[in-house]
Amino acid sequence: MKKFVFVYYGKVRPDDISKEEMKNTMDKWMAWFGTFKEKMVDGGNPFAAGAKSVTAKDIETIPADRWPAKGYTIINAKDMDEATKIAQGCPALEDDSEGAVRVYEALPM
Repeated sequence: MKKFVFVYYGKVRPDDISKEEMKNTMDKWMAWFGTFKEKMVDGGNPFAAGAKSVTAKDIETIPADRWPAKGYTIINAKDMDEATKIAQGCPALEDDSEGAVRVYEALPM
């Protein structure tokens, strides 16, 4: 098995939706996680707003309009095809018109 990292992107943030919508969203995420729970390495966490971009020249806050990452999950899968099939079920793709999941293979060291 190989390790893959899902990084979630989109515009909708927890502060943008009601408590009822948040509960519905979380229920969808938990149901989705249940579809691959045996492959889960780390369920991850959402990211707070106000991330920083660090370069050799500067440190700057990543503005919301630059599509910052919203969170992550780490899974085991046999290959990129299996990982992307799992990612296709992500609720962020349904609940956020600009939602996306980037899938990265974590190479062994």
